[in-house]
Amino acid sequence: MNRFDPPFTAGVDVGSTQTKAVLLDAGAMIAGTAIIDTGFDVDAAARAVFGQLLTGIGLQADEVRMVAGTGYGRFRIEFGDLQVTEISCHARGAVHLFPDTRTVLDMGGQDTKAIRVAADGGVIDFSMNDKCAAGTGRFLSAAAAVLEMPLDELAAVAATASHPVTISTTCTVFAETEILAWVARGKAINDILLGAHQAIASRSLALLKRVGLQPAITFTGGVSRNSCMVAQLEQLLGSWVQVGEQTPFAGALGAALFARDRLMGLQQAAQP
Repeated sequence: MNRFDPPFTAGVDVGSTQTKAVLLDAGAMIAGTAIIDTGFDVDAAARAVFGQLLTGIGLQADEVRMVAGTGYGRFRIEFGDLQVTEISCHARGAVHLFPDTRTVLDMGGQDTKAIRVAADGGVIDFSMNDKCAAGTGRFLSAAAAVLEMPLDELAAVAATASHPVTISTTCTVFAETEILAWVARGKAINDILLGAHQAIASRSLALLKRVGLQPAITFTGGVSRNSCMVAQLEQLLGSWVQVGEQTPFAGALGAALFARDRLMGLQQAAQP
């Protein structure tokens, strides 16, 4: 590594439900990740996840030369050097993970975004869910609460269903009422959950079509860990969806890449 190679850079994605961080080394390889629940204190969440990231690698804060923030709480990251929109970051992160990506579906706790991207990770077009859709991650959380189930068990239970019910809304305001109505009618929990997953997948497909759906499709955000949601999307699309261990961190990864760009620009400007 010569003196103009950028050292460590980081991205912190402060979401409504979870806060994530990614550390990149000088070669733009992922050196570490961290994730925590956001809670009510955005500042504290950002500091905590960054501290967890550093501890996991054994670094000091001053060894990370540039930090970019993204997510709805990006302007509250006091130690951040720049802020980038989550749409740009998810696009950039998805293409970094899967270079053939041309469409990104980002499902978080608060909203869902469909993004059409260029080969370099730039945003060509995007569409977000409307207010009625609330937020797919939040809808699943509401379903888990009503059914008194751990959130991370929903996918496995839904996958055992054979007669899914029809869920007419994905709005969290009405989710509890509709789910309880199906329970009262004697429908099996797994059929209710599969119906919820199908409703969200259907709404997501409509978003993807708005931006001009083009393969390959990469699924990012926290809900990309939900295997049942992946399966329902693939069934509706009639094609496979790219997901992986790092896709939940795509926003923070994209932020770290933008931080790396900024640092490289500064270093190049300082060359004699």
